[in-house]
Amino acid sequence: NQQPSLIWSYLGRSALISQIDSSLSASHVGNPVFSEYQACVFGNVRLVVHDCPVWDIFDSDWYTSCRLIGGADIIVIKYSVNDKASFQELKDSYVPMVKKALNHCSVPVIISAIGARKNVPCTCPLCTSDRRSCVTTSEGVQLAKELGATYLELHTLNDFYIQKYFGGVLEYFMIQSLNQKSSEKMKKRKKTQKCHRVQPPQLEQPEKMPILKGEASHYNADLHNLLCCCQCADVAFYPEDLSTAVEAHKIILCSVSHLFMLLFGVKSPSDAHDASTVQLAQSLFTVETGDPLPLSPQGVPSCVPPVRVVVKDSVFCACLPDILHFIYSGAFQWERLEEDIKKKLKDPEKTEHVLEKVKCILKTPVKIKRLYNTSLRLFFNTPVLADVIFKIQGATVPAHRAVLVARCEVMAAMFNGNYLEANSILVPVYGVSKDTFLSFLEYLYTDSCCPASILQAMSLLICAEMYQVMRLQHICELYIITQLQSMPSRELASTSLSIVSLLKKAKFHNSDCLSTWLLHFIATNYLIFSQKPEFQELSVEERNFVEMHRWPSNLYLKQLADYRNYIHSQKCHCAVM
Repeated sequence: NQQPSLIWSYLGRSALISQIDSSLSASHVGNPVFSEYQACVFGNVRLVVHDCPVWDIFDSDWYTSCRLIGGADIIVIKYSVNDKASFQELKDSYVPMVKKALNHCSVPVIISAIGARKNVPCTCPLCTSDRRSCVTTSEGVQLAKELGATYLELHTLNDFYIQKYFGGVLEYFMIQSLNQKSSEKMKKRKKTQKCHRVQPPQLEQPEKMPILKGEASHYNADLHNLLCCCQCADVAFYPEDLSTAVEAHKIILCSVSHLFMLLFGVKSPSDAHDASTVQLAQSLFTVETGDPLPLSPQGVPSCVPPVRVVVKDSVFCACLPDILHFIYSGAFQWERLEEDIKKKLKDPEKTEHVLEKVKCILKTPVKIKRLYNTSLRLFFNTPVLADVIFKIQGATVPAHRAVLVARCEVMAAMFNGNYLEANSILVPVYGVSKDTFLSFLEYLYTDSCCPASILQAMSLLICAEMYQVMRLQHICELYIITQLQSMPSRELASTSLSIVSLLKKAKFHNSDCLSTWLLHFIATNYLIFSQKPEFQELSVEERNFVEMHRWPSNLYLKQLADYRNYIHSQKCHCAVM
């Protein structure tokens, strides 16, 4: 009441306002609480203001108040910063009413805090000054957040605060409101025009393709299980009294440490770059030499009994099972190894002594993950430490039973059961090409594969199904799907690759996910595949499935033909096509 009206001050001072009319009676709005002003803004836009100066009477006619707020384009809420009681009543009583009247409509709201604070409260927690005398900025901002409003502080109603500050924000929202009204009007006009002409048929979206879920890697678990079941062990560690034995595998140990390569003759001492590694190997282990093993014509020992290794350090020997579990688990659970050795030895000096030796043996950062999945690649397709040779298409491929048994259940049964392969060095392979079999072995050694083409991926999938390696099968399925999805329509129409042939192979080799996906793929690209000769190779059941799920549908093509006929009969241009 001490300040002139905020809106009236703006109407009187703004350069954009003309033809202000405040002579309208209160009866025009149906409620004596509201004063109505009308003016022209931006030249020819009519601006109507309903001003309610007193909050106490705002809810006296709630129907009228609710109707005015609900129909407003912009809402301005004002309060005095020096009247805390009125602000609290506004926050507790009237803001919820305004929210209810807005009913989630996106109407811009401006909250104006008017006046200069007379008694600014102290923010010191020990101060006893009265904090309730005026409304703080943070309280105003919090109120604005609750309403999703723009918060303004107007210390006085002079030209700067009214025209440039408050007026700038109000005029911005006016422009936004005009743009929205213009857009709605255009949409309504277009909708009216559309109703008077024949609409083109709507092409529905194709059916969603089946989702192929991948399988998590169990590489570390496979090699750890190899240690637990002691299959194909070719090295045994003994204490000096030869009382107990701990079995392991040369290929795994050599893949993680140059020390074991020196110990098992993979490298000679002259190849060692670090003399300390040679000294550690000599001080820690002794390999018991026996009669030289007879070699097969391919250079592989025909019979490989476990090599006996004596561990000279009794404390290290006691912790050897835990160290082997650490290595076979991927050599990344260092904290667990520390705890296990501490519990076993219960002596900090001995624990530190053993851990230092492990670090020297590995010569690798101890927190690295999956230490040997790349290191085993060094032994892939090489005769070093090989104990089996595959004969395929007239060529030979050396391999290591320990890796094959750990990674493939079919090979585990083949090398450990009552089969000829269990006692044979030379194992023939039929039904796959050499390149495909090498890709298969590469996956077993490294847990990764990268097919060069869709056909190679299908050949690898067949090999994976033959040896029951499900994760490799899923990887090949995903590769085929990804390659086909990225193929443009023009290339798909001209390619010599037979999708129907892929479908037949996927079904024959129990790849249900891929065969289902390929059927959906043919149905989704019906117009392309129906023109190809291979389409006739589909079975009756497959043809029925494709016809049922085809895209675009027969109904759409019929509607499109009718619409084209209508367009040509009207001798007019089609705005869509």
